[in-house]
Amino acid sequence: MTATDTDSGTRADAAPASAGAPSGKTSVLRSGALMAAGSIVSRATGFIRSAVVVAALGTGLLGDSYAVANTVPNIIYMLLIGGALNAVFVPELVRAAKEHADGGSAYTDRLLTACTAALVALTAVAVLAAPLIVSVYTDYDGAQASTTVALARYCLPQILFYGLFTLLGQVLNARGRFGAMMWTPVLNNVVIIGVFGLFLYLSHDAAAGLTAAETRLLGLGTTVGIVIQALALVPSLRAARFRWRPRFDWRGSGLGRPLRNAGWLVMLVLTNQIAYWVVTRLSTTTGRHAVEAGLAGGAGYTAYSNAYQLWIVPQGIITVSLVTALMPRMSAAATEGDLGAVRRDISYALRSSAALVVPAAALFAALAPWVIGSVFEYGRTDAADIEVMAGILIAFAPGLIAYSAQYVLSRGFYALSDTRTPFFLNLVIAALTAGLSAAAYFLLTPRWAVTGMAAASSVAFLAGAAVTAHTLTRRLGPRAGTRTQRRATAVRTHLRLLVACAPAAAAAYAVARAAERFGNLAAVGAGTAALALVVVILAGPLRLTEITDMLDSLRRRTGR
Repeated sequence: MTATDTDSGTRADAAPASAGAPSGKTSVLRSGALMAAGSIVSRATGFIRSAVVVAALGTGLLGDSYAVANTVPNIIYMLLIGGALNAVFVPELVRAAKEHADGGSAYTDRLLTACTAALVALTAVAVLAAPLIVSVYTDYDGAQASTTVALARYCLPQILFYGLFTLLGQVLNARGRFGAMMWTPVLNNVVIIGVFGLFLYLSHDAAAGLTAAETRLLGLGTTVGIVIQALALVPSLRAARFRWRPRFDWRGSGLGRPLRNAGWLVMLVLTNQIAYWVVTRLSTTTGRHAVEAGLAGGAGYTAYSNAYQLWIVPQGIITVSLVTALMPRMSAAATEGDLGAVRRDISYALRSSAALVVPAAALFAALAPWVIGSVFEYGRTDAADIEVMAGILIAFAPGLIAYSAQYVLSRGFYALSDTRTPFFLNLVIAALTAGLSAAAYFLLTPRWAVTGMAAASSVAFLAGAAVTAHTLTRRLGPRAGTRTQRRATAVRTHLRLLVACAPAAAAAYAVARAAERFGNLAAVGAGTAALALVVVILAGPLRLTEITDMLDSLRRRTGR
């Protein structure tokens, strides 16, 4: 990470002491590193989880049924409440800690109680409406529809525990305790790996469909993983001396503002989910058409979902970790009206995350076949499946840079307690995703339609990041500081990184081709090393201080 943005790096006016938020560059980096480490382990076990699931169910229709059933709870949760919790909670808790005499304790209890009540009601309705929900996202009929609905009924209670995980995790984040929320998903992955390992041991022919007992094992086992993930936060909450006392005296308690902000976020997530519904519906239909046409390789929703899970990893490890650590500080600065500090933190986050996200995008574009193969070349997956998923990952790759930037920029608005503007900006992303995905479905063959949908997402994220950056820049005002500091812009950093990563990606591809005879993992390792080496060599001539500062920090830590 960079040290050039000194104002951002040394600010001491972080979140209030009562909230326990960290202050200063060292604390932000330490918190970000802790979260990144947890996220790396979580993602690594997530890869194993995905590999085991694909090995058990494949990428065909049965895999699609499980993917839809397991994804629907998260969709509904994010659609109706999850996005609001993620974006509103920390700014509101930081504000309450600064403004309330009790440090925001009673306000936190009320907000938690209101959100939990909404989660319980939402979960109950979703379980009852499982057949309708599945029919909205798929055009399945017969045995496949029955299997998907049965799996969904077992998976939909996850809504409640997704919500509790987010609520309690955001309480910890607002108090400056960031690690648990990144580490506890490892437990979930371990449970799922165990469940599908048991399924592989007990099942003899999953291609023939799932029995009632197998459906129950997969559905309930998946939900148990989320339950354990949520409950695992309790020890950290106790260590933070947080005790939740349910309070129902909501009238006149100041919950109106977060509810209004949450309303805009619900609409934002709704537009996202409409676009996602288009992709899900069209990709599941494409998968069925591919099977009917006898095409080699699963070219439906499961292939799209697996590629997406790999594609999102760098953003989850790097950008989310850094921004989560900065969010309490940004919220505190916004509460004090210090827009310059908010701007500096956003610039810092954009440039620091780009130093790793841009090379990661180049790596996906150059090494997609070997990356996909190293994770999914097991069980019922064959070379044709790998080829389809690799093409989808390549189509996703350019969008990673914009998606990461969009995440940072939107948190700038949330720190300002503005959720209305991001809603309107997000319409650009949702409209382009849905429209271009529909065009891919109608214009491309079943073999390439889902790959086109991934490319549509990349185009949408690029457009969305551009309009969001323009709008937020106008909102925060002109850059302050020395001439050197004003020249250290996120756009310049991204352009220099792209210049460095172009030859690095070519070198990575050539090295991976030479090493592939030793296996996919060897090809990925050799290609990644080549890409990193070229980027490091070019960092000096291109004045990529974000990378050179990271290298200097690494040398100091290792004593070299």
